[in-house]
Amino acid sequence: MKLTEKSEEILESMWIAIEEEGKGFAELELLKVAVDDPAVRELTSLALVELKEGRLYFRPEGKEEGRTTIRRHRLAERLMMDVLNIRGENAEDKACQFEHLLNEGVDTKICTMLNHPTTCPHGKMIPAGDCCEAARNSGDLGVVPLTELKSGEEGEIAYLQSGDDKKMQKLMALGVLPGNRITLLQTFPSYIFRVGFSEFAIDTAMAREIIVRK
Repeated sequence: MKLTEKSEEILESMWIAIEEEGKGFAELELLKVAVDDPAVRELTSLALVELKEGRLYFRPEGKEEGRTTIRRHRLAERLMMDVLNIRGENAEDKACQFEHLLNEGVDTKICTMLNHPTTCPHGKMIPAGDCCEAARNSGDLGVVPLTELKSGEEGEIAYLQSGDDKKMQKLMALGVLPGNRITLLQTFPSYIFRVGFSEFAIDTAMAREIIVRK
């Protein structure tokens, strides 16, 4: 189901008010939405929500859609912070723009890449998806820091998780780039790995910033 951006934003606000704050409904006045707003008409015509006396209530289908929508938004926030290293208000703006592009299937891939996070950068719960349950049942962690590999194990570099541009540039100069294969050769006293035909040594802190898919 593809809704307008305004409708998705209403569902997000409803989820927070109803499911997280326990109010049971969301008031149009607090949402700053008029009764005759096209987004409200869209949601009611699709039988996702009910409108009664200036209050919005979830119907079963709308509750699930709200859950999916808030999940996409918070996954987008984690992507901005953890992978793209975009923080603050800029990260929130980018997440709001990006979440609307996460159709079914894409959000699953991002969730897996991020190792099925349970909270957003603000500490709020990210509703679990089917991929999260499957990962827990199978024991498949998705992606892990290089420090979680054992000597002799290899994997594919998923992304770099560093807030330090100089560290990021150093790793990239070593050929540590998403998509490249990496083999861990040694874990003590330093981490030694191979990328291509070259071997490099780094400390534990830097090794933790290399996120690998086994």
